Amino acid sequence: MIIGSTLVMAVREVRRNTMRSILTGLGIVIGVAAVILMVTIGDSASRKVTIDIGKLGSNLLIVMPGSERRGPIAATAPPLTSADAAAIAAAASAVGQVAPAASKSVLAVVGNHNHNTLATGSTNAYFGVRSYAIARGRAFTDAELQAGALACVIGETVRRELFRNQDPLGATLRVDRLSCTVVGVLVSKGSATLGGDQDDLIVMPLLAVQRRLTGSTDLGAVFVSAIDERSTTRAKTQIEQLLRQRRRIQPGQADDFMVQDMKEITKTLGTVTGILTALLAAIAAVSLLVGGIGIMNIMLVSVTERTREIGIRLSIGALGREVLFQFLVEAVVLSTLGGLIGLVAGLVGSALLCSALGLPFAIVPWVVVLAVAFSVAVGVGFGYFPARRAAALDPIEALRHE
Repeated sequence: MIIGSTLVMAVREVRRNTMRSILTGLGIVIGVAAVILMVTIGDSASRKVTIDIGKLGSNLLIVMPGSERRGPIAATAPPLTSADAAAIAAAASAVGQVAPAASKSVLAVVGNHNHNTLATGSTNAYFGVRSYAIARGRAFTDAELQAGALACVIGETVRRELFRNQDPLGATLRVDRLSCTVVGVLVSKGSATLGGDQDDLIVMPLLAVQRRLTGSTDLGAVFVSAIDERSTTRAKTQIEQLLRQRRRIQPGQADDFMVQDMKEITKTLGTVTGILTALLAAIAAVSLLVGGIGIMNIMLVSVTERTREIGIRLSIGALGREVLFQFLVEAVVLSTLGGLIGLVAGLVGSALLCSALGLPFAIVPWVVVLAVAFSVAVGVGFGYFPARRAAALDPIEALRHE
């Protein structure tokens, strides 16, 4: 009952000085909103990076030639070959699918429309490793792959730029000087933060690209998928050991190839965005302290204004701890109201900003609880000194106060 009546009195005092209460709580509102905004945007950015890397392929490892040092000079290492890809598929037990790939930037032409894109030669495993699905048409037949036939599967961007409203299936597409028959269209994957436009590509049989476009049997990369998410580290180790043997790299010598693990990249980027988010949240939290100082200042003014009222209460039997509790509750009410308004403002602002930036919006429960709890703690911490000062007033001196 005492708590209820004290709370009613606190709300009444806040309402009696509405404008002053609004200005006092503004620091808490801005602080809580800023913290929630920073943390939510940082978390959304991390989710976006994870989603985009996931679009590159499930459990994906990318094997590429690196460089080798010949004395003080760094030279290009020997390229990867189809035999390397076959050895990885045969000897690495943690590996699921293997897709050797050779790529070249080309000019694609259909009628009066042309578009610069990337032609990638590979096998049907490429679609599985890179998480592409066929929207219409089909993948390559075994005969087309073995003969290096001029067949192609195109991405949605290529279809849109070259064919517009026409049906591309069965149509002839000129890739540089080659005439290629479109046999399939890929499901759109959209743009990725790290991977660019993933729909801007033409996939052809590997032999066709090697013989007709690049003019060599070299591979630009070998895309590998592990058998499951837990096996990516083991698959990477097996590939590294196998290639060191095949490329005759002696113990102690550096690798002249690279095996990129998308999970490691995701973890690294998540760590970076987490640190940046924590830094921005810490900076934003400074405004909460500023808001707390504002509450303390206003509560000291309130104690001075209500000295005579405090004296009357103390003289008719009110205990010092009851006066302390009353002013402490007023400070907590101010900070809590500011925290709740800041919470709503922060979530609304985060949703709008995520929508504008194309980020996935998700409420971070722990930061919501922490922000509100911290605003209450600010009210208690910065309201205690004015409340203690009010409780310590001498009743007689307080009654004499004008």
